Amino acid sequence: MEDRISRIIIVGGGSAGWLSAAVIAAEHRIDSQARQPFELLLIESPDIPTIGVGEGTWPSMRATLQRIGLSETDFIRECDASFKQGTWFRDWRTGSGDTYSHPFTVPTDYAETNLAPHWLALTDAPQFADAVTPQTALFADCLAPKQITTPEYAFVVNYGYHLDAGKFAELLRRHCTEQLGVTHVKANVSQVNAADNGDIQSVTTDCAGEIAGDLFIDCSGSNCLLLGEHFKIPFQSRQAFLFNDTALAAQVPYTEEDQAIQSCTQSTAQTAGWIWDIGLPTRRGIGHAYSSAHISEDEATVQLLAYIKKIAGDEVAASIVPRKIQFQPGHRREFWHRNCVAIGMSSGFVEPLEASALVMIEQAAGMIAEQLPPTREVMDLVAKRYNQKFLRHWNQIIEFLKLHYVLSARNDSPYWQDNQAATSIPAKLSEQLLLWRYRTPWHQDAEAVDELFPTASYQYILYGMGYGTVPAHTSSYQESQRRASELFRKNAARAAKLKQALPGNRELLNKVIEFGFQKL
Repeated sequence: MEDRISRIIIVGGGSAGWLSAAVIAAEHRIDSQARQPFELLLIESPDIPTIGVGEGTWPSMRATLQRIGLSETDFIRECDASFKQGTWFRDWRTGSGDTYSHPFTVPTDYAETNLAPHWLALTDAPQFADAVTPQTALFADCLAPKQITTPEYAFVVNYGYHLDAGKFAELLRRHCTEQLGVTHVKANVSQVNAADNGDIQSVTTDCAGEIAGDLFIDCSGSNCLLLGEHFKIPFQSRQAFLFNDTALAAQVPYTEEDQAIQSCTQSTAQTAGWIWDIGLPTRRGIGHAYSSAHISEDEATVQLLAYIKKIAGDEVAASIVPRKIQFQPGHRREFWHRNCVAIGMSSGFVEPLEASALVMIEQAAGMIAEQLPPTREVMDLVAKRYNQKFLRHWNQIIEFLKLHYVLSARNDSPYWQDNQAATSIPAKLSEQLLLWRYRTPWHQDAEAVDELFPTASYQYILYGMGYGTVPAHTSSYQESQRRASELFRKNAARAAKLKQALPGNRELLNKVIEFGFQKL
């Protein structure tokens, strides 16, 4: 096959570039002695620092790390990583101390039983997530999702990670170059060279000459050198739905050496955005995502420092100088054009609510690895399917994030009022909300097997925020009523048992650093 795809060039490092390289290289054997050799080369600028966004992952990251051959013990030790079991929200509903949770574990017996209508019928019911999963009982005590005797990547309750994004990229770089055969070139791309047929033929660099390839992956961040600057694929703003376009990020030390480490992301709503708070073994990552159209940078900084002062004291707050990150919420109109595909911030970015940045990189790299076109002729077919899938993914992310804002009863600022305006709600979400007035979301609401957010996630947000579904008590409801009562009771018993059995997040992390997990 003369037009065989055998040489992939990734432009840009960071989490996007190196995670993509690792997933693709692990799937396709890199061997210069092979009869049909496969090459993967990553060009990384020595002059552009990585932004380091995306310090939270989904549970999918466990499978990704396994897939590329990384030890979970090494990952935790090298990346200052901790365990994440979901997100805990405060002040999103009324702004008066209200809380709810979005855990990573789906409701008990979710495949067979929809507990939501039965929970809605209860009087004096606990919060929805507390009633249907034992995981939220672990949040308050900062407990771990497993024990030191649990093998690597196995779990007692489902989990992802919090991590240091810079250290993660460095670990991936070492793994790619030392174990997976990826070639690393430190250079700046100065020119993109077109082939006669309109594809990218090569890129010219300042210190490594001209580098040719068959498929180019654009991981150049918001600069989007290949897909945006060269191919002129337009950027599609989604700010009409998601207003937040700025973040102030800070690294906050613990006040005590053995202070408990949160086992979930904490998200606290503000007057024009929200503050994230994640716990790593050595520090906390705290930041304020907000809409610059609704609040000034000075006011946003005051709110962030007030939060830090409350949890770490006056002296720590006075020493903090937040790092400002500006972004345009949205994505490219097309993600794979001719022989170029964008991954990471090159393809798009929205606020870090629900931590979708890293999972989109995982999804993109995974599809390319699994469906790598054997020839240039096949590439356009794969690209068409890729574009359809990732447009669907982006739309779902935007709809799901918007759901958090639409359900709020807050009207204490123009930001919250504007978020609830009908014109700011995607049409599909408006339709779903109308349907969910009369029936709870469940399996019938999943339109594809690979949807990013399962229907259980919609239940957690809807009923955590007090959405008023009035389901019909059909015959299937009556049949499952006794089963639901039993599941509620079993869930409460399991929550109590796990609280007794599981160690604290910091306790387990200390043991992993000292002893390591068992290998599977």
